[in-house]
Amino acid sequence: MTLPYLRAGAGKPLVLVHGYLGGSAQWQDQIDAFSLTHDVIAPGLPGFGQAAHLPGPARIVDFADAVMDCIDALRIGRFTLLGHSMGGMIVQNIAVRHRDRLEGLVLYGTGPLGLMPDRFERIETSMARLEVDGVPATADRISATWFQNGIAASGYAATRDIARLAHPQAAQSALMAMRDWDGRDALAHINMPCRILWGDQDRSYRWPQVHALWNGIPGAELATIPGASHAAHIEKPLLFNSIVRDFLDRP
Repeated sequence: MTLPYLRAGAGKPLVLVHGYLGGSAQWQDQIDAFSLTHDVIAPGLPGFGQAAHLPGPARIVDFADAVMDCIDALRIGRFTLLGHSMGGMIVQNIAVRHRDRLEGLVLYGTGPLGLMPDRFERIETSMARLEVDGVPATADRISATWFQNGIAASGYAATRDIARLAHPQAAQSALMAMRDWDGRDALAHINMPCRILWGDQDRSYRWPQVHALWNGIPGAELATIPGASHAAHIEKPLLFNSIVRDFLDRP
């Protein structure tokens, strides 16, 4: 499977992996910021965004394999990996299986358990509502939860439009993939430099999930973005990019 991707810049590779109902286009602020010093690659996950024509996997490991196939096709050796939300689950899987390839790992707005405790609604509820409401209405509703100011947020419309591109099969299959994924036992095997980013108003991944990552990954660092929800990289891009830059520039 060949994934479409956005790519810009030169230097050490930085791979950005989006989450559920996301797309590579949501990383434009980060591509602009980091392409001055890095080779930034933002693959589109199968079934979403510009990759909506591809079949959507029902397992996190299959998403991870698709991302690695894209990286390998680009002949990239070692790289830094940043994953958001479901993308954070995907990159945790990659970090455990390809630890020799990773320069560093950024886990953003994510956790080690796909069946997210205290999520704004249960995964099973999202699955049932998706079946009844369809992708556009689901995209509109769920995208609003990613911003502290909901539909009034300046980044909401663009994020919603990307979310609406998801293929119905992929949207349902990805919910099953998250529901069935548990990465808690693997955390101790993530041994590369790792920084965890979290918006303190995130309604998808609450503090217990973030704490489990921080407590479970040896040597992991934690950075909290105040006054931001699940889409902190869009709500507060300057602060988000500064925290990521600090990690990338470490000695």
